[in-house]
Amino acid sequence: MKYTSDERIDTYRKWQQSQKIPINTGFLIEDVRKIEVAPWDHKGGLGAFINLDGTGETNDAYVCEIPPGKQLKVQKHLYEEMVFILDGHGATSVWQKSGKKHTFEWHPGSLFAVPLNCSYQLFNGQGNAPVRYFAVTNAPFMMNVFHNLDFIFDNDFAFTDRFLPEDDEYFSGKGQLWGRKMSVNFVPNTRDFQLYDWKERGAGGKHVNFDLAGNVMGAHISEFPVGRYKKAHRHGPGAHVTILSGQGYSLLWPEHGEMVRANWKPGSVVVPPNQWFHQHFNSGAEPARYLALRWNSWRYRFAVINSDTPVDVSLKEGGAQIEYEDEDRKIHEIFESALAKVGAPCHMGSMVPWCAQKESGHSHK
Repeated sequence: MKYTSDERIDTYRKWQQSQKIPINTGFLIEDVRKIEVAPWDHKGGLGAFINLDGTGETNDAYVCEIPPGKQLKVQKHLYEEMVFILDGHGATSVWQKSGKKHTFEWHPGSLFAVPLNCSYQLFNGQGNAPVRYFAVTNAPFMMNVFHNLDFIFDNDFAFTDRFLPEDDEYFSGKGQLWGRKMSVNFVPNTRDFQLYDWKERGAGGKHVNFDLAGNVMGAHISEFPVGRYKKAHRHGPGAHVTILSGQGYSLLWPEHGEMVRANWKPGSVVVPPNQWFHQHFNSGAEPARYLALRWNSWRYRFAVINSDTPVDVSLKEGGAQIEYEDEDRKIHEIFESALAKVGAPCHMGSMVPWCAQKESGHSHK
């Protein structure tokens, strides 16, 4: 290998720039359903990249649009990808070189993972409207590890431990459940998927954690009631928090640093930066639910990027969570102010010390 200069090479960035579609950066996407897309020859549709600050350049996201009645080009790549359907109805076919083709249908709210290095193709099943989907991948990590695009896009190795073509139920939506943890490859509808109590995270919230297609990347869905907010916690980079329902905001801050507020609604995406504390607040009139597409499935350990420090254990006990009694009082004051603007009541009750004192008629000192 010969070099002509001392330029530092970023294989992912060079490939990305060659795609000639919009690249969205910053802290928050207000609505991924509305961002500008442009013709994307690589996919055979329209698209835009999303590289938010909180990824630390370890993973990425993109939006792709399939015109009415059309299909994308066949794809195959040596990086993991999780797909969330934003709008439209259609189908995906998945196959390996020496195996039968699996085809499954999807609609708004569906989530699935593409098995690593399988061939696949997405189809718009509507003749009168486009399909739009949001995907999170670990392409930046994989491209820069191998820095060889032929190896990424033209590799014939079959990961039969992740996907057996003979498995007729692979994309059926059936999965195995262990408490709040589930191994599954297709979630028909994230918006009404059954969740399970997670008392340790506070706010009366519910949760389910997915292992998808044997990936080291994973996903989870969380929901919390009206007038509530979750406890603050921190973790590694790259968790794409995608709002499914409700209205609210997140507060994010580095340790000993200034808070940043990100207001959200359905379609918003925010990525907390590496080891920044963050806290999610429901300031609307209906339960708030979000889907997080991120590093670290619960099944496969990948601590190089995301630590194993438990997010539902107090900092005082070696975890990554700030308990309600230890949080800055202004956090609750900001929440009550937000609720007052929409005429919604606070339901934190005895969970937050000064909230309980206020309800009982005692002042906090």
